[in-house]
Amino acid sequence: MLSEWKMPSQGVSQEELEVWKTQLDGIGEQYKGLLEDLLSRIVPSEAADSVQSDMRESFEAAAKSLMSNPNLMWQTQSRLLQDQWLLWQQGVRAMAGEQVTPLVTPAKGDRRFKDDAWTKEPYYLAIMQQYLLFSQMVEELIEGLDNLEPTQKRKLVFYARQLVSAMSPTNFVATNPEVMRCTLETRGQNLVDGLTRLREDLANSAEGINVRMTDRSAFGVGDNIAVTPGAVVYENELIQLIQYTPTTEKTFKTPLLIIPPWINKYYILDLREDNSLVKWMVDQGHTVFLISWRNPGPEQRDITWADYMQMGPISAMDAIEQACGEKSVNLLSYCVGGTLTASTVAYLTSTRRGRKVKSVTYMATLQDFRDPGDIGVFLNERVVEGIENTLEMKGYLDGRSMAYTFNLLRENDLFWSFYINNYLKGEIPAAFDLLYWNTDGTNLPAGTHAWYLRHMYLENRLVEPDGIELDEVKIDLRKISAPSYFVSTKEDHIAKWNSTYYGALLPKGPVTFVLGGSGHIAGIVNPPYKNKYGYWTNDALPETHEAWQEGASFNEGSWWPHWQAWVTENGYADPDPEKMVTARQPGEGELSVIESAPGRYVKMTIPEVLGELPATE
Repeated sequence: MLSEWKMPSQGVSQEELEVWKTQLDGIGEQYKGLLEDLLSRIVPSEAADSVQSDMRESFEAAAKSLMSNPNLMWQTQSRLLQDQWLLWQQGVRAMAGEQVTPLVTPAKGDRRFKDDAWTKEPYYLAIMQQYLLFSQMVEELIEGLDNLEPTQKRKLVFYARQLVSAMSPTNFVATNPEVMRCTLETRGQNLVDGLTRLREDLANSAEGINVRMTDRSAFGVGDNIAVTPGAVVYENELIQLIQYTPTTEKTFKTPLLIIPPWINKYYILDLREDNSLVKWMVDQGHTVFLISWRNPGPEQRDITWADYMQMGPISAMDAIEQACGEKSVNLLSYCVGGTLTASTVAYLTSTRRGRKVKSVTYMATLQDFRDPGDIGVFLNERVVEGIENTLEMKGYLDGRSMAYTFNLLRENDLFWSFYINNYLKGEIPAAFDLLYWNTDGTNLPAGTHAWYLRHMYLENRLVEPDGIELDEVKIDLRKISAPSYFVSTKEDHIAKWNSTYYGALLPKGPVTFVLGGSGHIAGIVNPPYKNKYGYWTNDALPETHEAWQEGASFNEGSWWPHWQAWVTENGYADPDPEKMVTARQPGEGELSVIESAPGRYVKMTIPEVLGELPATE
């Protein structure tokens, strides 16, 4: 690669020089515009300032710890000098044409250094190893700081990882062989296009940069995603209730209500026909209803967690009774929708209306927030106070800020890889429906989100007896007698299964806990026909997740059929042929059809809600 490089003035025609000059002028103009855009967007934010202060405090604590451990400092310096000497020797041998064995190689699954130049060209081989040795040194150095509190060390690991990932040679033009090759081939057009795209993405971001992950023009909600037939039969300020069109002549007597998260949109459960959990459940004979949450703006600033409960699941259950004449439902919930569902079922139990819930399913749901994963780094007292002050000022948390934060939990896969492809290579992202959903964010109301962060994440009060009060009613998850089905996923980095498991130990009613393979989305949205990932089951519920895992049995394929057997064989869906009912069509009961699914609420974008764009037709 380097042997192909020559300065534009060396042995090239005047015409080629003019092309290079034009491209360099274009890059300069775009870079100047980018700097102006960045300067215009530097607005103080207490939430961002609190994170920066927390990061600074973590590194200061690390420095003090290191200064108090001179042996660790000496060992680290000695190791660094030794590695540099070995790397220099290797470089000399490689430049002489000798085949050398790398001192260090990327970790399994690290796709940043997949290009052949990283191992075949001495220049790039040396750069890669220098970076990997530095990364390794940082990890080992932090691990050796044994006088830091566990929480402090956890924050330090996260912040250090972010900085080390940002310093990767793959993130810079001159030290990325793929980018250099592309720059030569296009005479720098990739950089012109990339800077243009960077400015566009910056304009569509809140805090940080929300990198473009997919070709958004390839998808339309209701056109080629979220297309399971149905109708909106009820709505209020916060929700639209969708009733799906049946595909079987008979359906189970007890309706099924799906309560998705309101962080992002419900159609992760209805992306395509072949992986739609909604359609699959309709095809199994369920009368399926689903809550489509509104994308809130400043006008909804005062909506509380209790309002989400009353206007969400409780209003939906009342509407289902009007639509079907059924007083009880089966609930199926996902992520924060599951946390709300647990609160709701506990509330109904305390108000003697628990019989409205025949069974409840929690998918990747935190109820016990003892270990919330890496997101917990952002949620200490100082940071939460900063977020609270920002929410108080604006009335909402911009969903684009939330998306940026979540992407940093897997920064190399969900941020830097797109940064390189979009802005350095100048490529247009491929069309991918899952990533379209991931960038179709929702705002979070101040009155709900601040309360949620403090009471759940920071103080973990949901697991305490009477630790939470909703509409002047104290709730206790231990009083829930409705049969519960918990499914978590082994590689979930948002709702870690070693925390979700302890939520399953709370209800007094019968509980089934299932552990799926893969992560927060792929492990849940796992249609049976793919026969992927598998899942673990264990009839016992020991006191620790480690003990549960030791006694668990592995099963091939998707957990979906296991859930279907649970809800039918236990009678929660009234599967007795004599109790099956003629399939219910939307609009046949007391509720009229308002509009066809997926409805208006799911199509509300953040720019539209905040008045940055004209309303969607």
